[in-house]
Amino acid sequence: MVEGKIRKVSGPLVIAEGMREADLFDVVRVGPKKLIGEIIEMHGDRASIQVYEETAGLGRGDKVVSTGAPLSVELGPGLLTNIFDGIQRPLEAMREKVGSNLVRGLDEPALDREKVWHFEAAKGFGEEVGAGDILGTVQENDVILHKIMVPPKMSGTLVELRTGDYRITDSIGRIKLPNGTMEDLTLMQKWPVRVSRPYQKKLPPVDPMITGQRPIDALFPIAKGGTACVPGPFGSGKTVVQHQLAKWSDVDLVVYIGCGERGNEMTDVLREFPELVDPKTGKSLMERTVLIANTSDMPVAAREASIYTGITIAEYFRDMGYSVAVIADSTSRWAEALREMSGRLEEMPGEEGYPAYLTSRLAQFYERAGKVVCLGDDNREGALSAIGAVSPQGGDISEPVTQATLRIVKVFWGLDSSLAYRRHFPAINWLNSYSLYRDRLSDWFSEHISKDWNNLTGRCLKVLQEESDLQEIVKLVGMDALSPEDRIKLDVAQSIREDFLQQNAFLDVDSYTSLEKQYAMMHLIFRYNDEALRAVRAGADVEAVCEMPVHERIARAKTVPESDYKEEFAKIEQEIASAVDRLIEAAREEE
Repeated sequence: MVEGKIRKVSGPLVIAEGMREADLFDVVRVGPKKLIGEIIEMHGDRASIQVYEETAGLGRGDKVVSTGAPLSVELGPGLLTNIFDGIQRPLEAMREKVGSNLVRGLDEPALDREKVWHFEAAKGFGEEVGAGDILGTVQENDVILHKIMVPPKMSGTLVELRTGDYRITDSIGRIKLPNGTMEDLTLMQKWPVRVSRPYQKKLPPVDPMITGQRPIDALFPIAKGGTACVPGPFGSGKTVVQHQLAKWSDVDLVVYIGCGERGNEMTDVLREFPELVDPKTGKSLMERTVLIANTSDMPVAAREASIYTGITIAEYFRDMGYSVAVIADSTSRWAEALREMSGRLEEMPGEEGYPAYLTSRLAQFYERAGKVVCLGDDNREGALSAIGAVSPQGGDISEPVTQATLRIVKVFWGLDSSLAYRRHFPAINWLNSYSLYRDRLSDWFSEHISKDWNNLTGRCLKVLQEESDLQEIVKLVGMDALSPEDRIKLDVAQSIREDFLQQNAFLDVDSYTSLEKQYAMMHLIFRYNDEALRAVRAGADVEAVCEMPVHERIARAKTVPESDYKEEFAKIEQEIASAVDRLIEAAREEE
């Protein structure tokens, strides 16, 4: 055990001397209250320590003790439905112990040591096992079957493995390692947060992560195992988009990291998620969710650890063969924590004061996402998707954090405050957003939804782009200068924007839309487009076409329940055709 003494305290940074024998990234206990910190730099016998708690009251000469182990998370049954802080302390257990106000230096194990779990063994005596092999299972809740795996870097012969009821620290069996030593096996394993968990190989992402959000699924899809960012100014709806993704994405588990965000937003998550019913399972959404809460009133330094804690937990579930989504809200607050620590370390600042290594640190986070073949003898596949919100000051996406993120991620959902102020949700700007997975996912959509899916989504983007160009002409010379075909184009673009892309997160029937219904909605809009063009080419008045009463029914199509839409949409299509026939007939009579 290495002991040193504090030489200097500068906010969350503590310089300690006499730490020559300690290692980089070791966890240390600082001062009389034994505050939790981590060594982030070593210079001779001096260690620079990032303290994850408030450092008020620490003084020169106070003792610093190294634990000799890096910052690690506990992985095992009991993770789900739990809420942790940035260094995986269980907030609920701490509240029961000391009340609502956290006490400094409080150390509470992440997983409940007293709770008993029923373990069902899948291997037996004398079997050879390797890293990632499934030893057995624990039914953690009604939704998730927790697979107990051989820890990475461990292999050998099972000497003992018993089905039964155990606490997470109890021995469930023993393994004989290749060197002849015996090791106890437990339901829990530990893993350092800054090291990505190993896998056999990475796979190309070829199937979409279905979110039920029409602008995302139809125009800018994300693949399972993909990366995305949601930048936008204050009030543009980043958190609401993140909540929607956490609620409705077709993944097995969600790890939601509230990194430096307002406490009321985490409160919304805590209130909403237990009450929401997961459409996949029919159970509470909370049963497949892990929450990491490091709100804006918590120590800055812990933000830096929170996203690593979250993604390590996500990797653990990915290794079981599950599809997991990590939602980080927001990486800007994490980058601000990096900037503060960099300033305290007196490092040479980069652009806007951020450290020069900002891009590489962001890349380390996002590159832990992916679809992989997991370790183990059954070659199971798991996927980890990473979605980060970015909060650029004043909505300026040219700032360093946004730009560094865009260099790494493959999907950009650019939120626009002008759309948000017009009550257009999700406020994803269709002109500057993009998805680099579109081409790769096109085969999946053609096979599973419709061969016409890619054609319709391409037409949507084309019409919206052309509308932007036509609006410039309208501003200059007025609507009368447009041809009837261009007038129809503007009308259809408005329908795509207001009737398809706009979605009400607080209306149950509209909060989530299946891919089949999304396709039917696009097909309905373009059926109107084709019929309207037929009418104006046959001599019908363009004003009369644009004012057809059927418009109202198209606008309300999104509120038709999933069980009734096929029948209802067929009726609307018939009504469009009939209305157009009447207009053409009237035009011929006038001639």
